[in-house]
Amino acid sequence: MRRFVNCAILVTGLLLAPHLPAQDQPADEKRFEIDLSELQKEVDRAASKPYSLGGFFEFQPITFGVDRDHAFAQLRFDLQRSGRTFQQYNFGLRLEGSYKKDIFSVSFQTETRAQNDFVGWREGTKLLQGLISLRPNDNFSLEAGNKVFKWGKGYAWSPVAFVDRPKNPEDPEEIRQGYTVLNAAWNQSFAGPLSNASLSAAAVPVWEHVNTDFGKPYHVNLASKLYLLYYDTDIDVTFLTGSSRTTRFGFDFSRNLSTNLEIHGEWARINNFKMTTINAQGVGSSRQWDAVSYLLGLRYLTEQETTYILEYYRNGTGLSPNQFEDFVSFVNDSYTTYRNTGNRSGLVRAAKLAESVYGRPNPMGHYLYFRASQKEPFDILYFTPALSTTINLQDGSFSVIPELAYSPITNLDLRFRTPVLIGWRGTEYGEKQNNYRVEFRLRYYFSLDSILDSIF
Repeated sequence: MRRFVNCAILVTGLLLAPHLPAQDQPADEKRFEIDLSELQKEVDRAASKPYSLGGFFEFQPITFGVDRDHAFAQLRFDLQRSGRTFQQYNFGLRLEGSYKKDIFSVSFQTETRAQNDFVGWREGTKLLQGLISLRPNDNFSLEAGNKVFKWGKGYAWSPVAFVDRPKNPEDPEEIRQGYTVLNAAWNQSFAGPLSNASLSAAAVPVWEHVNTDFGKPYHVNLASKLYLLYYDTDIDVTFLTGSSRTTRFGFDFSRNLSTNLEIHGEWARINNFKMTTINAQGVGSSRQWDAVSYLLGLRYLTEQETTYILEYYRNGTGLSPNQFEDFVSFVNDSYTTYRNTGNRSGLVRAAKLAESVYGRPNPMGHYLYFRASQKEPFDILYFTPALSTTINLQDGSFSVIPELAYSPITNLDLRFRTPVLIGWRGTEYGEKQNNYRVEFRLRYYFSLDSILDSIF
């Protein structure tokens, strides 16, 4: 905890530093001299290439502070696992490439990860995105393959993103894996209050080995989005229907109220949403209703380049505090039974429910997200401290994440974070597996275009 407090004080000081008076610098002092003509040549040369290939290597060690009395720790750790901390070492390789020829293009993003912790080594490779595209003109395109749509205007959450996997509010900018689709898009510019419009429609199949986590198999679902730029306001209307998931629709908007202030919002309705919960004795019950979710947010950039993001999220598919407390009671009783008798059946059942209902990101009904980040305080180039928090407004539990990001040299990104979870027993963040984490992430970016140059 002392490490977290020191880091939080440091980050807070760095965020406030740009608002303090700065010392004058000599007028003839020059920090950089850039030859713009050479830079433009490099830009033109890169733009003329029909191909690109690159990515990054990643190393991320993490120390977890575990509370064995928490419900989600009891679900994961058996009686033989002792200790209040454990280490995890993550190694990653991201590959990204593209090729374009006339109206045809192909692009991909893959991720290979190796992870080592007290369980042992685990490895895997997955396709994040992989698209074949045809663009016969500037107004129409056709895509087939694995695609991330990025619907919605929210930063931490996007309730209208019906064909995207949920964001992780602790790291919302991290890319997610897409779904396999066939997507067609049309766009047109106009003169007048409506300056731009686009319409896209996607077929989302669910078969034995295709989009298996999207819903019921052996169906083809239809998703669509209408985009309008009307009086400088971005508006989206989204829609999904089919037999794999129930019908849902929504809209979002985004508008700059001033040069430095932006407001955004989302609203979504899911028809016939069904959820199964259990009481403290483990008796299950199912409920079906039309769930309405919405989000309202602000983004503000100060003259000192401090960015503030504030969002309120109403999760219409969320649990009530009593439902979550009942689950925690069932886990605690099941763990006591396992400890006394060796019977794990209750824990196995609870673990399955945790995967689908109770353990999803932000499973309850009302949340507030806040983030402040400062670009290059004290004139330290390529250095960004940040502080973010997610608050469960129903039970009062929350997370706090101080963060330091730095790029000391070209192609190298470093990030240090210490997420801390705070809450009473029976609350969302109070029952998480960890009390805190200490994370360090190193990413080294590379380009393989020179190899392609020698081939082509």
